[in-house]
Amino acid sequence: MTASRPTSAVVVGASGGIGGAMVRALAEGEAYVPIFALSRSGSSVPAGVRTLPIDLSDEATVAAAATRVGEAGPVGLIIVATGLLHQTGVSPEKTVRALDPAAMATVFAINTIGPALVAKHFVPLLARRERCVFAALSARVGSIGDNRLGGWYTYRASKSALNQILRTLAIEVARSRPEAVVVGLHPGTVASGLSRPFRPDPKADGVFSPEESAAHLLRVLNGLGADDTGSVFAWDGSKIPA
Repeated sequence: MTASRPTSAVVVGASGGIGGAMVRALAEGEAYVPIFALSRSGSSVPAGVRTLPIDLSDEATVAAAATRVGEAGPVGLIIVATGLLHQTGVSPEKTVRALDPAAMATVFAINTIGPALVAKHFVPLLARRERCVFAALSARVGSIGDNRLGGWYTYRASKSALNQILRTLAIEVARSRPEAVVVGLHPGTVASGLSRPFRPDPKADGVFSPEESAAHLLRVLNGLGADDTGSVFAWDGSKIPA
């Protein structure tokens, strides 16, 4: 009996804190070969990891990266580890009066449209006859049922929209890949550039290092099956309500 060919793993957003930690964790294992680290700005990666450029605001670069990845054979794991909460001109709103159309469009472009474009071009590369995973970083604040504090209109809405896309994608993908797992992941509060202005002390209780968060999330993914597809899971494995 001939052993099946190993599938590859793809991490989009490899220059970020969580994305970079996931690349390093995957490189230490032997579950996926090769491993692709995709980012807009480039990143330092372990030996043997392949890097490719990608810009989620430019679909042509997403398509080009998918073409290159596809040349290596079927993909077993795709993780979209990108996300935008704040940058110059973009900040979480405390009141509806602070809503700005341009800022909203920027956040949705990265948090919602970007992962959707990755799905459009990379899902066709997923293995068909074995377990495969498409996961994207979501957030607990994207849960409509769990929203009790208000605020952060655009970030919440962009993650809610992402969750709907993942749910819809899961239904479609299951028709051709019955063993596929399509999920959103809530990483918890991580000491990274995204959370720094809101959690300034990286040693505070409940704040994970990128390495800790990546380990939690990969452990969650390893424990999921086809029956879990379409849902959002927190770093501890608990399911987050829609």
